[in-house]
Amino acid sequence: MYWLAFSWAERSGCGSKLGGKFACRRRHGVMENSVHNADRPTTWHIYWQAALGRDLLLRPELAERIRNRLLAAHDVGGRKLLYYLLMPREIHLISILRPEDSTASFATGVSNVIGKWVREADGAFGPVFADRYQAQRVDTVEALRSEVRMLAWRPVAAGLQALPTNYANSALRAILGLCLPNGFHATALFDWLGGSVPQERTALQRALAVEPSNLEIVRWELVKGLVSARGTVGPSGPMARRVRGASAGLVAASRDRSVDGALKLLERWVEVKLGLHGGHGLSSRKGMEGARGRALVANLAMRSGLCSAACVARHYGRAKATLSEQMTASSARAADQAILSIPMEQIVREAIALATHPAVGGGGGGGGGGGGR
Repeated sequence: MYWLAFSWAERSGCGSKLGGKFACRRRHGVMENSVHNADRPTTWHIYWQAALGRDLLLRPELAERIRNRLLAAHDVGGRKLLYYLLMPREIHLISILRPEDSTASFATGVSNVIGKWVREADGAFGPVFADRYQAQRVDTVEALRSEVRMLAWRPVAAGLQALPTNYANSALRAILGLCLPNGFHATALFDWLGGSVPQERTALQRALAVEPSNLEIVRWELVKGLVSARGTVGPSGPMARRVRGASAGLVAASRDRSVDGALKLLERWVEVKLGLHGGHGLSSRKGMEGARGRALVANLAMRSGLCSAACVARHYGRAKATLSEQMTASSARAADQAILSIPMEQIVREAIALATHPAVGGGGGGGGGGGGR
């Protein structure tokens, strides 16, 4: 489990405790630093996803040119390239940037050159990347190890290779000593991790022996914004949104990997917590029990960032105004406050366990509720 920790830097935005004050803005799905990184070097996972119909490695020489461009971008005192991964649909790099570096300027400088090469290769005009770039801070050793593990297995998840070490267009083989470095300095990663080269190589090999589960992969893709959470509870029905943290875990664990499915997981958890039986879902359950359960689901959905109260109202076929009143009453009820104070990561774990092993549901304390509809 040491390597399974996820980096949730995007949940707290730029307010990491690595030092420095950030002037942040969201643009193209990126929580970016608009002026400089901080008063000390900062580690970033920066990545790009190809626009629809683009192949970033269309010609064999593109991989080498892009690799050399990444190395050249880090050939500046204070910058270090810890890891890179080049795939037909994605480019990832983990970089240490200087305090004076703008993440936006650095990433844009890299992508502008790569975009020009890709357009020359395929002869098509238009955007090469789906977004200008995306970036997330990597603030801890555990987060860095987790990112390296997920990136090492990414070509396997994408169906490009059977084993991580078989994929040539990444830093992994050089880091493990399986090929010549050719300008890539693997010691930068080992220095960051704090161990000796032999120790960290052994630790990395142990971690890579465990392939990420499908749940881990989908959750990682959702958190990174590589895929969107879809659903049918938008204003006009179909919807797609980015989810993070606990909400990404719920979507990834749901049967159809959707916002609707995640709401069903929350609903089942609430039913067990309230000790509701009889096989009636919260959609059809009448009276104060049903109203209380739906209000709890809505409060948890909003707290986790899964969706809005309006989406939950559509999910249950209820009026938003009525549900909002019930949510307010639930938030003021002592018994419900105790439920709502449970950490979301714990709720996600328990909801996933209920979905995987329904027999583990025991039932919880009920308690009075507000008026139903």
